[in-house]
Amino acid sequence: MPYAPLDGLDLYYEVHGTGRPLVLLHGGVMTIDLTFGALLEPLAASRQVIAVELEGHGHTALTDRATTVELLAGDVLALLDHLGVAEADVFGFSLGGMVACAMAIVAPARLGKVVIASADPHRPPGRESVPLPEDRMPTADDFARMRASYEAVAPDPARFEASAEKTSTMVHTMPGWNDELRSLTTPVLLIFGDRDFWPLADVLELVDLLPDAQLAVLPGALHVDVPQRTDALLAMVPAFLDAGR
Repeated sequence: MPYAPLDGLDLYYEVHGTGRPLVLLHGGVMTIDLTFGALLEPLAASRQVIAVELEGHGHTALTDRATTVELLAGDVLALLDHLGVAEADVFGFSLGGMVACAMAIVAPARLGKVVIASADPHRPPGRESVPLPEDRMPTADDFARMRASYEAVAPDPARFEASAEKTSTMVHTMPGWNDELRSLTTPVLLIFGDRDFWPLADVLELVDLLPDAQLAVLPGALHVDVPQRTDALLAMVPAFLDAGR
C-alpha cells in the first residue's frame, strides 16, 4: 500500500485515474472509503484523484504529535511534493474541508480550486457554540460505521477512541480564520446540507467573507448525509472544477 514517508509520519494515500490532480480529504473519524467511496471512480474518470488518510485516520497511524489543522495541511502539501505535484484542486469534507482551507491560506499558489463541504473555517470572536439538536447529530449507527471502517484498516485498531478524542479536541478548540479568508482569492465552492451543523445565516456570512465563493445547499441533508449525495455532488463538483479551463 502507498505511504509517503514524512517527518515522523507515514501518510497513506491512493491514486486513481489520470489528468489534473484532485486531492480528496475525508471527514473526521472517517476514512477515504467511508467518505468518498461512491465518488472515487466517477471523479477519477476525468482527473487524477489523490485520496489521503490524515493522521490517526484509516491506514495512517495516530502519533503523539500536537496535531493542528495547519499541521495536517502541511502533511498534505508534503505529500504533493513527494508525488511531484506542483498544483492541485482540493475537495474536503468536514475536517477535510478545514484542512483544504488551511492549504489554500498557507500555500495559495499550490491550489487551483477548492471545494469545502460542511466545514466552518469562519469562527468570529464572540460566537458561542450552540448545542446541536439531537436529530442533527450522527446516530449510533453512524458512529458504528466509523468505528468499523477504522478497525478494518488501522495499524492499531484499538486506538479508535484515542483518535476520535484527539480529532474532536483539535477541531473544537481551533480559532478559525477571519482576515485570512477575506484575502483568499482561490475560487471556492461551499457545500452544506440545509440541516447541517451550522445555521444557514452563518454559512451566508462565510460566503460573503470569501472574495470568490459559490454556495450549494443540499435540501434535507444532515451533516453526515452530504458526502452521500452522490448524484448532486457529481453534478456540481466537476462542473465547478472544470469551469473556465
